[in-house]
Amino acid sequence: MPELAEAEFFRKRWHQAAAGQRILAVRLHPAAKIFRGSNPAAIRRALAGAKFTGSEARAKQMLFRFSGGVSLGVHLGMSGELRVEPGNYVAQKHDHLVLDTRKHALVFIDPRMFGRVQFHRGVTPPWWTKIAPAILSDAFTVEAVATFLRRRARAPIKAVLLMQERFPGVGNWMADEILWRAAIHPKRRAGSLRPAEVRALWRECRRVCRLALDTIAGRGKYLPPDLNAHIPKNWLFRHRWEAGGRCPRTGAPLARATVGGRTTCWSPARQKL
Repeated sequence: MPELAEAEFFRKRWHQAAAGQRILAVRLHPAAKIFRGSNPAAIRRALAGAKFTGSEARAKQMLFRFSGGVSLGVHLGMSGELRVEPGNYVAQKHDHLVLDTRKHALVFIDPRMFGRVQFHRGVTPPWWTKIAPAILSDAFTVEAVATFLRRRARAPIKAVLLMQERFPGVGNWMADEILWRAAIHPKRRAGSLRPAEVRALWRECRRVCRLALDTIAGRGKYLPPDLNAHIPKNWLFRHRWEAGGRCPRTGAPLARATVGGRTTCWSPARQKL
């Protein structure tokens, strides 16, 4: 599932192609599950002729704004992707939303349809304001993290890191990366972390978010299919699923198991239970 940095990458891809452009036509599949809770006909009427005015990304979600006080919220789900195609683009089977401009076609493709498009007319959608404060914001403090961990004291820390109400945008690979860098075993109970470990967790949350944004979202218009090859070798990310994968810091073999319902990778030599 796309995480914080991937959402920012895809936001930038549409924004760079369409900023200031007018939507000439809207093509969509009215019955597609991605429009659940929204009215596809209303989307078509509101966007046809509207100008693309801005965009934001928060956590794993994106918001695209158009003239006339109209906005679209996009969540990519498990398999969604935003593409930019030539202006004469012919829609394919899994292209559930296509916005045509004079130069490009903005395409939302989602083979499994776990993604979602939300429509709003007005200032800011209420669901957008409910997203938790960003990990890189001033509101993400050590004290806030410590309080959250105490309230979920019995849960494994890996599962807690995936809770979007405190760690917005963190998904499976980012949680593994954070815990590996902080030298915290993913099965540790959240309430068992000592103050120094809570501070390390807070610090690595911010560090991994910044590194991910710089490395993935900062790639410009192209996200390579083999992203693994473009991530630095000193990240756990590069080694977590390779056969015989070893910890890039200790050289010891990595371990894998299901923790909190998610497949998890860690370094036993570095992350002690």
